[in-house]
Amino acid sequence: MSVQERKQRERAERERLIVATARELAEQQGWDAVTTRRLAERIEYSQPVLYSHFRGKREIIGAVALQGAAELATAVRAATSAAARPRARVAALARAYLDFAARNPAVYDALFQLDGGLAYAQEDTPEPLKDAFAALLETLDEVAGDGVHPGQFTEVFWAALHGLATLTRTGRLLPEDAEPRVELLVDRLAMI
Repeated sequence: MSVQERKQRERAERERLIVATARELAEQQGWDAVTTRRLAERIEYSQPVLYSHFRGKREIIGAVALQGAAELATAVRAATSAAARPRARVAALARAYLDFAARNPAVYDALFQLDGGLAYAQEDTPEPLKDAFAALLETLDEVAGDGVHPGQFTEVFWAALHGLATLTRTGRLLPEDAEPRVELLVDRLAMI
């Protein structure tokens, strides 16, 4: 292994450590607790080393969001692949999405609430974000209905899921009613 390859590997490992540490700290204490000073202390590198990887907290949030988007896409695809019928796939998608949001609140915030400097729904949208949307579209395309644009249907379904996830997390909806909400969403919005 050349010196250059070793340095690149070490740099990639430091970057993974920064992102993992930021994510862990945000999940434990919220994003307000994530500062470059705290991250530098936790990973035992200087702040200038941190800044050699990320220009600041915004880019770190973006990196966590991209990682989360890939995880969300994987979770949705795994859940929907196990279902045999369209209705079961849509219900599995909804449950997987809501479960991801509940299990990863800081990552969910990085994806959909905080400014990570990422472009959404544009030509320059990063691939992990496009793929997360594609994971939803793959299942919802088949139930959009005649004359309904599948991408727009997916946006509306996603918006409903986001609302349920956000309102449940903030205590505005009772968590024990999550399953009846999923059933209602699948039955009425997807009309399956």
